[in-house]
Amino acid sequence: MLPKLYWLACFCLLLPTSQQVAAEEDLTREYQPLRINKCIELLESGQPIYYDDCYGGYDEGLKHARTWADYLVFNMEHQPLDFGLLREFMQGLVDGGPTASGHRTPTVIVVLPLLGLDEKSVKSGGWMVQQALAQGVHGVHLARARDPEAVKRFVQAARYPIHKQGSESVPEGLRGFGSHKFAASIWGIEEREYLQRADVWPLNSQGEIMLGVKIEDRQALAHTEESLAVPGLAFAEHGPRDMGLSYGYLEGRADPPVPAEVDAAGSRVLAACKANGLFFLDNVLPENVAAQIDKGVMIGAGRKEASAEAGRKYTNRKMPW
Repeated sequence: MLPKLYWLACFCLLLPTSQQVAAEEDLTREYQPLRINKCIELLESGQPIYYDDCYGGYDEGLKHARTWADYLVFNMEHQPLDFGLLREFMQGLVDGGPTASGHRTPTVIVVLPLLGLDEKSVKSGGWMVQQALAQGVHGVHLARARDPEAVKRFVQAARYPIHKQGSESVPEGLRGFGSHKFAASIWGIEEREYLQRADVWPLNSQGEIMLGVKIEDRQALAHTEESLAVPGLAFAEHGPRDMGLSYGYLEGRADPPVPAEVDAAGSRVLAACKANGLFFLDNVLPENVAAQIDKGVMIGAGRKEASAEAGRKYTNRKMPW
């Protein structure tokens, strides 16, 4: 006998729009999320993840609540730094959700105008990391991670002092009491539970926060191995557009053919990710996503739904999206 999910999927094709929505909700109820952070759940099961980008307030959150993407990049690196807007966006995601997989929201990772140039820069700018996390997001991506000491301060800014994993290498966390209240409401859990679960994964296996770094210029590349060995990171990339700009290329290519220096930088960052148990982020296209996955790409950039569809088919993704 064919499984229930098969018959439900076939039935959906014959229904008008309102009934399709109800049937999709039945499909969603078949899957029970194991994590708050959908992307951690997928990565733990060996499945690559794919993202789209966004910027805006409540209405934008409503629009993206049932996105095709596994996570959303809320990019404030090159757009106005507005934490009030981010708060409204997160509330919109909640009100428009859940996702097709049953998660309360898609994973949201913020990029800030905080540059990892040196320890002093991140120590003084770490308040931006804390403000982003206080809005209920699930991760932060650090631009221009040139200095391992800056990376340590980045991890420190994202943690509460109650979490001690990696304390021999990373200073005690700086997030303060009160920062958890709105964030807990977005995650849909009690405030006390938020304090326990709002830590960096995979350093803390129960954590729900993902931190990433961009090794995206020649100066950062020189310290790749040391930076990616810092405890508390989950993923890294070689930022092909900015890496190319660092070498004098103005086209901003992220898909093949990229300049030889950019390709070599990607190989070096990928090797360091593998050596430290991190996940590698790179652009994928529908025609090369399988090869990229085979190479070691676990976070598919490029913001193309067709690439995600091809990748999910290749890896036999089971979780609804």
